[in-house]
Amino acid sequence: MPESEQRFIARVKVQCPAHELFAWHQRPGAFQRLMPPWERLKVLSSQGGIRDGGRLVFAVKKGPFWLPWEALHGGYVEDREFTDTQERGPFSAWKHTHRCLPDSQGRPDFCALEDEVRYRLPMGRVGQAVGGRTARRMLARMFAFRHRRTRDDLERHAQFAEYPRQRVVVSGGTGFLGSALVPFLAAGGHRVDLLCRPESSARFATMGLKTLSWDPGSGTIDADAVDGADVMVHLGGRGVADSRWTRGVKEDLIRSRVESTALLCRTIAQLPKKPRVLLCASAVGVYGARGDEPLTESSPPGDGFLADLARRWESATEPARDAGVRVVNLRIGVVLGTGGGALGKVLLPFRMGLGGRFGDGRQFMPWIALDDAVGAIHHCMFVESLSGPVNIVAPRPERNADFAATLARVVKRPSGLTLPSWAIRTMLGAMGREVLLGGSRALPSRLTDSQFQFLHPDLESGLRAELGLASTAPAPPVRVPERGTSNSTLAVPSGSE
Repeated sequence: MPESEQRFIARVKVQCPAHELFAWHQRPGAFQRLMPPWERLKVLSSQGGIRDGGRLVFAVKKGPFWLPWEALHGGYVEDREFTDTQERGPFSAWKHTHRCLPDSQGRPDFCALEDEVRYRLPMGRVGQAVGGRTARRMLARMFAFRHRRTRDDLERHAQFAEYPRQRVVVSGGTGFLGSALVPFLAAGGHRVDLLCRPESSARFATMGLKTLSWDPGSGTIDADAVDGADVMVHLGGRGVADSRWTRGVKEDLIRSRVESTALLCRTIAQLPKKPRVLLCASAVGVYGARGDEPLTESSPPGDGFLADLARRWESATEPARDAGVRVVNLRIGVVLGTGGGALGKVLLPFRMGLGGRFGDGRQFMPWIALDDAVGAIHHCMFVESLSGPVNIVAPRPERNADFAATLARVVKRPSGLTLPSWAIRTMLGAMGREVLLGGSRALPSRLTDSQFQFLHPDLESGLRAELGLASTAPAPPVRVPERGTSNSTLAVPSGSE
């Protein structure tokens, strides 16, 4: 190796044939699925995929700056390996080789994913002395996440491998949850089309996905484009916790949820070829504030604006259900991910030591990790017994005070502050009272009864995975064995050779 060049290797065993692992990397959405959620990245352009001559340009945010990174793909060997080489970026040199290796024991349904990175830091030996340890920790953290995400995604897709790949039309695909669901489905081999307003169509342009036009505000939709979809996923709607509920905000919440759903379902009901399933977002807010009462899908709705909004939202799907479409009302809880949602809003204050509970903190918080929310929607696509309401929440709801204490422990900061109930009501009115102080002890009865497997059933594991802190202590370094040995997971930075 050239002087000051470093070598990092990480390897993980994956339960799928090597050709399927390679195919996953070739599909639209794979790069987006491999982007660490704690990093802020944006894809600027993508041409040619991973084949020789393919080019990917993205930017990484460090502090107030967006650092450009341009990678050229080469070394393409079908079903085996490919490389990306930095042509412009923060490293003096970077060459990343991705390998999909046959199982060392000859098992056709197993393989190994090996990532080898050869890199040089800026300023040669000085840069290595100053930043070498930080770079190795960064690589170990990143590839631990990438390997876990790759393995988990492939295992979820393998559960329904006997079904043909689906044409899925997604509305709300540019939102927080949709931005994770769309690349998950596309990388799994499904054809994903986006139903969106014209001004939103550029969001996934770099993935090469088809965009279909609609404008719920004016009641227009391209019905011909939706015709023939196998699955319709409707996630659109303004965030309920984005601002105080003025009369105008309430009207917009109703318009963006109820009226858009009604337009979509009336259109579906008239299609010559209807989707076999409609997965329509709803919310656990339908149960209202019910204290410690365990709430399942058979529990009656509660009281309040959120409960009324969710009831009307679910009722708007009736035209599709009456037309014979299987309809699943996804009663989604608080989705935890660093790219948005509740965690995205509170993470910085907690990292500054300014986090704490809302009110007395006894209200339950029906949460779910972002990857489990994506997996649950995918599960509902194929499990024919699921129709009507399905609670998209983790099996262990937490009280708000416990959530605050757990997040503070994960980010290693105190959490002794309290935002008093009176202050929340004064500042945020009914929104604060229902969203922050209300809460419900919703349970995922129908998911668990249908054998859905949660990746993160407990809050701490979900937070650590999302923040790239899956282990409380760094794993001891191990040597990379010769190829053909059966070690399952390795993350090994090595020094100069």
